[in-house]
Amino acid sequence: MKSDKKIRVGVIFGGRSGEHEVSIVSAESVINSLDKNKYEIIPIGITKTGKWIAGSTAFEALKSGTKNILPKYEKLITPDSSKKGLVPVSSNSTGKNGVLGLDVIIPIIHGPFGEDGTLQGLLELADIPYAGAGVLASSVAMDKVISKQLFKQAGLPVLPSVSFLRSDWKSNNRAIIKTIYKSLKFPIFVKPANLGSSVGIGMANDEKSLISSILEASRYDRKLLIEQGLKKPREIEISILGNNDPKASVPGEIIPCNDFYDYDAKYIDEKSKAIIPAKLSKTITKQITAMAIKAYKTVDCSGMARVDFLIDHKTNKIYLNEINTIPGFTSISMYPKLWEASGLSYKNLINRLIDLAFERFNDSRKSLTSYKPKINWYKQSKK
Repeated sequence: MKSDKKIRVGVIFGGRSGEHEVSIVSAESVINSLDKNKYEIIPIGITKTGKWIAGSTAFEALKSGTKNILPKYEKLITPDSSKKGLVPVSSNSTGKNGVLGLDVIIPIIHGPFGEDGTLQGLLELADIPYAGAGVLASSVAMDKVISKQLFKQAGLPVLPSVSFLRSDWKSNNRAIIKTIYKSLKFPIFVKPANLGSSVGIGMANDEKSLISSILEASRYDRKLLIEQGLKKPREIEISILGNNDPKASVPGEIIPCNDFYDYDAKYIDEKSKAIIPAKLSKTITKQITAMAIKAYKTVDCSGMARVDFLIDHKTNKIYLNEINTIPGFTSISMYPKLWEASGLSYKNLINRLIDLAFERFNDSRKSLTSYKPKINWYKQSKK
């Protein structure tokens, strides 16, 4: 990038996800913190129905839910790598050949169709650098069932669990209940396998609440994770930043105002507390930090992630809960707050994420994408 030219940054937010609203607030925080002297910022909102809106009206359109969007604001990223930017949906053009070029993308869509590798795959095809994890890490980390299997294989401690499909529950729910009872005991957590921000998560203390939690979670995903719960565990989070040599922040502890750190406790009630840094022994801090970096590397993550842990208050045993490749970026979100406590300001954190995006992009360009065979066999017709 030329130093005398602003870097054009596209910030993508919203999306077809149960975390749509959280994404909007996260994106506003990111955009407000970007250096306007260094970056030209292009807000790119995706509505709940999947419509793309680029420009100054994106936030207003997503917040109001309006369907009357002027065609000139409807732009989307094409997988055509020769474009490297936004193309208009209508015949109205912007920029050379109607393309608004983008130097780098910051995806701030939480959950499905944004954090799960789908958006990352589009950006790979479009050949545009982007902040955060790649396709593999995004998709694996998003799926709580698959990531838990990988963590277990890597020797990381995870809580016992059972998983099944929504269709399995519909066809044979009594058999599933029996399996759960054989493997787990109350309290039990029920989670959609591919969602975050505690959307659709329920805690069950008896069969009635277990069934109602399963029905609620199945509204959000075809795959469910039923996980052994702990009674009032300590909830510890660590922020990770980097590509090949990731670094960890200080750990923080969440004291939820509800029975667990659910959606309301995170974003609405405003009564949960964050203790930063967490009051942990040096030994436990060292263990959790090492586990967080190992989990990050296990899913081949890059850019950023927040790694969440549970500590049994009776035994002090540590359990890896999950990894979030696009953690919350609101003013109250743990990911940036943990880095601020570690000496990295919100503004410099965003700058670093953009630098890491270019670093990863440039490294990927070192790999060959073509192979020259000895003869052009594929051009020869075969009878």
